[in-house]
Amino acid sequence: MRVVLQRVSRAAVHIDGREVGHIGTGLLILLGIEAADGPDDIDYLVRKIVRLRIFSDKAGKMNLSLQDVGGEALVVSQFTLHASTKKGNRPSFVKAAPPAVAIPLYESFVKRLAEVVPHVATGEFGAYMQVSLVNDGPVTIIMDSKT
Repeated sequence: MRVVLQRVSRAAVHIDGREVGHIGTGLLILLGIEAADGPDDIDYLVRKIVRLRIFSDKAGKMNLSLQDVGGEALVVSQFTLHASTKKGNRPSFVKAAPPAVAIPLYESFVKRLAEVVPHVATGEFGAYMQVSLVNDGPVTIIMDSKT
């Protein structure tokens, strides 16, 4: 399971011009799921994400976690995080989990995250979405449960 975390002052996701989710201060979480992922990957990433000290304290140092600042989360499914670009010019997505595998894991990730984060918004799995954000810092972190 791979995530791209972006510390934001606000973020939103739209489908067909309609806003389906938005947050204020917190994390935009782009979530990529591969076929080999399971519950342990969810537990590891949720634990790590909510405790990751990437929010600024009063001295301007990254010392505070999402939990410390009472931040929100916007989770957007992103199968393209598992793109392989080794051969040719067209990315291959063979490592990305098919929807039958990915949807239950995506829903479990969101549910688990909502147990520890006060406000969790989402996009819509498999939909064509427009994501807007104000990256605060900017701070962008890539994490993978397998490495």
